[in-house]
Amino acid sequence: EIYERLVYTDQPEDAHVSFAAISPAMYSRTMTVNGFSKAYAMTGMRLGYMAAPARLTKAVTTIQSQLTSCAGSISQAAGVAALENVQESEMEDNVRIMREKRDFVIERLDGIPNVRLAVPPMGAFYVLPDVSAYYGGDDVKLCFELLKEERLALVPGTSFGAPGTIRISYATSLEELGVAMDKLESFLVKS
Repeated sequence: EIYERLVYTDQPEDAHVSFAAISPAMYSRTMTVNGFSKAYAMTGMRLGYMAAPARLTKAVTTIQSQLTSCAGSISQAAGVAALENVQESEMEDNVRIMREKRDFVIERLDGIPNVRLAVPPMGAFYVLPDVSAYYGGDDVKLCFELLKEERLALVPGTSFGAPGTIRISYATSLEELGVAMDKLESFLVKS
């Protein structure tokens, strides 16, 4: 559920629905895992939580106790501050801003020859365009050459089981996105 707050919907039927909310039967067998890194921009704090039926939490607690102790006190205090001090209007503004960035990246991708985006993202802050028309579909080589020539770091889609694509994060400023998209377009057009 880590991206539940970062969903771009115009229709109520497109809103996020938790698996546990689908039915009582689903609730009784669902482990909901969530955290603060995406919605509250607290990456690196490593603060999360799980909600599940008691029989599942007991098993998870046994495993967790052998792997780690607990989240750091600074992360815990930051999480409390996020829950107590971040207003719903701020969360809504963040989603609106991320949607604008997503739309900007999609518009720029539409202007690059032979780059396709099958499905625009409806949430999170990544886009995975198909760039298989370049470098013989070798997305790893494309990303390596892009880094070498343009000093632009993107992640090959192969890392996510989507060969021939690249992952672009739009969790940065519009100014930085403009620079990045200029570099990507220039690189691909001359390839």
